[in-house]
Amino acid sequence: MSTSRREMIARARDQAGELPGLRFLAGDFLTAGLPAEGYDFICSVTTVHHMDFTGALLRMRELLRPGGTLVIVGLAREQSAGEWAAFLAAAPVMRVTKAVRRATTPEGMPVAEADMSYGEVRRAARELLPGVRYRRHVLRRYSLIWRKPLTR
Repeated sequence: MSTSRREMIARARDQAGELPGLRFLAGDFLTAGLPAEGYDFICSVTTVHHMDFTGALLRMRELLRPGGTLVIVGLAREQSAGEWAAFLAAAPVMRVTKAVRRATTPEGMPVAEADMSYGEVRRAARELLPGVRYRRHVLRRYSLIWRKPLTR
């Protein structure tokens, strides 16, 4: 594990404090020995663009219990004219929000540009997660919310 990953896990442990039942695992999410249908809730915040998108969604779908909820907040890139228009319209809000929040990337945080456009994300998510709720947000984010069906 690289130094930056160790540092990120150490920071997460520090921020979590003494929360009961919290466990940190270091490893490759796509291949780690996690229990199938072992989780009621899975949340991913700005991480799926670091992985194979299809593989990540299939893995999360596999790990989620029937009736469980998956929430993803992700990053995408602009490709279509409509996506660029939305970006340009939101640009002033993004600048002000980042300035007010004094937003910076934590030192050592792995950074990757998004490979997929918003439209590509939406299409792939709808194919892999039938009934998924897709929303595009300001600050170059989108969200996916999906409840795994109770029956197979």
